[in-house]
Amino acid sequence: MDLNFSSEEIAFRNEVRAFIEENYPKHLKGKVLREDLSKEDFLAWHKILGKKGWSAPAWPKEYGGTGWTATQRYIWLEENARGETIPPLPFGVSMVGPVIYTFGTPEQKQKYLPGILSGDVWWCQGYSEPGAGSDLASLKTRAVREGDYYIVNGQKTWTTLGQHADWGFFL
Repeated sequence: MDLNFSSEEIAFRNEVRAFIEENYPKHLKGKVLREDLSKEDFLAWHKILGKKGWSAPAWPKEYGGTGWTATQRYIWLEENARGETIPPLPFGVSMVGPVIYTFGTPEQKQKYLPGILSGDVWWCQGYSEPGAGSDLASLKTRAVREGDYYIVNGQKTWTTLGQHADWGFFL
C-alpha cells in the first residue's frame, strides 16, 4: 500500500497553502490560539472562503460544497491547522448543514443551506443543562407536538455561540 500523496494531492496542498498565506486576514493571525474571536472575525475568513468556493469543505458539490475527496479534506484541515486559521463556521457548516442535506426535505434544503453556506445565518449548539452537564442521557428538555408545532420546554447552559446565533439545534 502506497501512503504517499499523489502529485495531484501535492499540487492541491501547495494551492491551499498559498491561498491561506495570500488571503488569510493579517488581523486574525494568532486570535484562534487565544480564543479571542468575534462574529466579525469568523465572517471575515468565511466570506473569503466563500468567494473561492471553499466555505463548506466537506459538503457535496450539489449543495455548494467543494466535492473534495477524503484526502483533499485531510490536506485542507492540515494546512488550516498549520496556518492557525479560523475553521469554517461552527455548527452550521460542520453539523446542521450535513444533517439537512442528508435528511432534509427539498424545501428545508432550499430554506436553510444557502444561509449556512453564505454565513448569513448562524447556528448555536444547546446540549448542556443544569444538573446534567454534558451527560446527554440525563437531559430533561422536551419537545411536545401541539398541532403543526412543537412546544420546547427546558433549560440549556453553555449554549455555544448562542450570542451570535439566529437559530439553534438542541438535544
